[in-house]
Amino acid sequence: MAQYFEVHPENPQARFLKQAAQLLHAGGVLAIPTDSSYALVCRLDDKAAVEHLRRIRGVDDKHHLTLLCRDLSELASYARVDNQQYRLLKLATPGPFAFILEATKEVPRRLSHPSRRTIGLRVPDHRVTQDLLALFGEPLISTTLIPPGEDEPMNDAQEIAERFDKVLQAVVDAGACTLQPTTVIDLSGPEPVLVRRGQGDPEKLGLSFSED
Repeated sequence: MAQYFEVHPENPQARFLKQAAQLLHAGGVLAIPTDSSYALVCRLDDKAAVEHLRRIRGVDDKHHLTLLCRDLSELASYARVDNQQYRLLKLATPGPFAFILEATKEVPRRLSHPSRRTIGLRVPDHRVTQDLLALFGEPLISTTLIPPGEDEPMNDAQEIAERFDKVLQAVVDAGACTLQPTTVIDLSGPEPVLVRRGQGDPEKLGLSFSED
């Protein structure tokens, strides 16, 4: 049965987030709010937790998981970026963007794309997410909480708790998030590629993409 932590979105109670961080350290998968929608998260280096997260989400190893980081200072350990890419990341973070980057050897192979050796990365602009990352002390693996077979992300924490009560260790409720997922931009090739258009506006980053 999932624990349920109801926290203030702008001044979250530290005691609840500490309990959530402890569950993550113990191998749990949690649903947490972000600046786009609710997300599933777990420890980066916990193989069983990552596999459990994929099962809940209904995705295989070809689906890009995303590293949730507090800021870009954590970037170098997990992704290779050139100066131009770094300037783009600095402009976009924190915010509702996820970037696909070339993974370093520090990233466990099971977390990167099986054929491309890439990893997703994002810095969320949400007080609860940021405080949880600070208490946890390292980046978290995440994926947008879109139920298997559906197209829309979930944004109601009580509904998430009812639906996933038996498979999650906790739900952190900070109120409703938006119903839009992140905008995903692939920076692993010679030119940026728009993978998914979501809440983030690529034009604010100086990028324009033709629609299919």
